[in-house]
Amino acid sequence: MKHQATGTLPPLPPRKGTTRDAPVTEPATEGDELGARIVAAAAGDEDAFATLYRTLQPRLLRYAVSLVGQDAEDVTAEAWLQIARDIRSFSGDTDAFRGWTARIVRNRALDQLRARARRPVQSTGLDEIFDAKAPDNTEDLAVERIFTDAAIALIASLPRDQREAVMLRAVVGLDAKSAGLVLGKSAAAVRVAAHRGLKNLGKRLAATPARSPGETQLPPRALNQ
Repeated sequence: MKHQATGTLPPLPPRKGTTRDAPVTEPATEGDELGARIVAAAAGDEDAFATLYRTLQPRLLRYAVSLVGQDAEDVTAEAWLQIARDIRSFSGDTDAFRGWTARIVRNRALDQLRARARRPVQSTGLDEIFDAKAPDNTEDLAVERIFTDAAIALIASLPRDQREAVMLRAVVGLDAKSAGLVLGKSAAAVRVAAHRGLKNLGKRLAATPARSPGETQLPPRALNQ
């Protein structure tokens, strides 16, 4: 099942009790545009919900790709069904909402991984990319090129703790505290894992061609929160 940004969104159901996945924080307010959309979507505004989907789906999809590969669209489709079901009972600010949606995607991805556990895993051939010895480099190179498809594939090859920390912080856009809530770790542990992951990526990316003009550059400050 494919679920792209231009696809049909699930309808918003009637409000129910508080969802167990929602963090206990101050409610989203209309102090920022995304916060206003969250408030409106929670009140039943389907246009606002569609805007949330278009805003968050690209990053959530990249996160899912790093976890389940080609099944990422199915995973995010299932996640958005749950988000549509539970958003009316969500309680939290804008950062909490980003973390909440990422946690739902992660849970659906883990379900998918458990479901495929008995099936043989097909090699992605990524090991061949790393045959050449890479020169010393800094994590800045990894940060600059984090949004390219090749970088997403490289991130997927990292150890799981580093992979998820890098994806949640650099791609989904969570701060260390919010990422820690998604992963069940402390903010300090997330920072360490992200730092190690970016250093590994920096070494691997040093052997690849320079960034093209059309690639998206991520501000380094995104990982300093």
